[in-house]
Amino acid sequence: MNKVFKALNDPTRRKILEILKEKDLSAGEISQGFNISKPSISHHLDLLKQAGLILSEKKGQFVIYSLNTTVLEDVFKWIINLKDKK
Repeated sequence: MNKVFKALNDPTRRKILEILKEKDLSAGEISQGFNISKPSISHHLDLLKQAGLILSEKKGQFVIYSLNTTVLEDVFKWIINLKDKK
């Protein structure tokens, strides 16, 4: 879970998640929404993938990234359990 919180701590990575909420995209398509280098976007994608927040699938010559909501559901459950404990 530490990797999830580290990944969510960065505004660029949060924006990538917002973009992927709309639809699955390649790294090149994701990078169009940012004013940073493609290697930087790849680094952010790698950290999100390590945290389990995104999934990647090779389609032809492209890697397509998608949002993995199951990890977020686990985080929400953990937070709710903290709130409910007295």
